[in-house]
Amino acid sequence: MTRIDLVDPDRITDQRAETLSEIKGAFGLVPNMFRAVANSPAALTSMWSQFAALGTGTLGAKLGEQIAVAIADRNRCDYCLSAHTMLGKKAGATAEEMTTAQTGHSTDPRTDAVLKLATALVDHRGQLGDTDLQSARDAGLTQEEIVETVAHVALNVFTNYINVALEVPVDFKRIPLTR
Repeated sequence: MTRIDLVDPDRITDQRAETLSEIKGAFGLVPNMFRAVANSPAALTSMWSQFAALGTGTLGAKLGEQIAVAIADRNRCDYCLSAHTMLGKKAGATAEEMTTAQTGHSTDPRTDAVLKLATALVDHRGQLGDTDLQSARDAGLTQEEIVETVAHVALNVFTNYINVALEVPVDFKRIPLTR
C-alpha cells in the first residue's frame, strides 16, 4: 500500500498534466512512480527533466539503464529494478547483461568501469577515494563520463528514495533484488 496518493492524470489541468502526458507518450501509460512524484510539480519537473537530459548524454540509454539497476539493487528499490530492467532490454541490453549489471559488474570493460564507479558512489555515499577515480580514469573513462555517471547515480538515488520511502506500488514485471 502506497504511503502517498497517486495523482490521477485525468483529474489535473495544471502544468503537471502536460508533463504526465509526455510521460504517457514515452511509456504508453503513466507509471506509478511519476503519479507519486506528481504530488509536487517541482519534483515532477525536476525528475522528468533529468531523465530527458541524461537520455541524450554520452553514456547512452543502455548503460544508463545498467547503472539504474545496479543502484536500485544497492538501495533495495524493487520498483526501479523492475522498471529499469525492462527499459534496459528496450535499449538493447540482454537479460544476462541486465542481471550482471544488477550486481554492479559487466563483461564489457567500459561498462564495468562505469558500474564500479556508480556503485562506489552509493556504497560510500559520494565519498570517493582517489583510487576510485583513478581506477575509472585508468579504465579509459573521460571526465565527461565520470561526471555523467555521478549525475545518473544522483537521479537514481532520487527515484529509489521516492519509491522505497513512499512504498510506490510496482507496476512492471517484478524483478527480485539480490541484496
